[in-house]
Amino acid sequence: MTARLPRSPRSDAQDNRDHIIDVARAVFVTVGLDVAIREIARRAEVGPATVYRHFPTKQILIAEVFTDRTHAWRSAMADGLADADPWNGFCHTLTKLCELRALDHGFTAAVKSTFPRAIDFAALRTSSLTSAADLIRRVEDTGRLRPGVVVDDLIAVITANDGLHASTPVARIAASRRFAALVIPAFHASPVSAPLPPRGTSSP
Repeated sequence: MTARLPRSPRSDAQDNRDHIIDVARAVFVTVGLDVAIREIARRAEVGPATVYRHFPTKQILIAEVFTDRTHAWRSAMADGLADADPWNGFCHTLTKLCELRALDHGFTAAVKSTFPRAIDFAALRTSSLTSAADLIRRVEDTGRLRPGVVVDDLIAVITANDGLHASTPVARIAASRRFAALVIPAFHASPVSAPLPPRGTSSP
């Protein structure tokens, strides 16, 4: 029987760091940004000193959690744009972004209001809008996208996930996937699709 190689201290430290980020994300979403580091450590089953060793201040921990979410968002966009089938890429990205929004549960808004200068939110928004426009353009070129779809339509679908009130992260992901599956067909070009209403109207 082959003996398992021992894990290096560096690997264990990275695992601890990743675990703390995962736990902190869940706590920030459910409890809020005011939660004490000691409570995060308790839920992560590590000592407060371990948390502080990786993240010297709570603001640094919050920024790391937010950065982790940003990477997931950008990865979803990149995967969609890299898909050889533009429609499949569009569907995958929209579904994944719905999931991420359902799990966000106000976390991004809280970070933005509490630490407005810690992260370049304007740059993140510009990058996201550019990627979304590229997703739409790729599907338009295949003729499979309903005419008139714009980036604001994607934003409306994604932010609608704020209304999902499932009690656990797993349930919120399941609900967001069902929501995306119901909405995505409305983006597909169809001979029976009615023209989309004009944008920017203030009356019904």
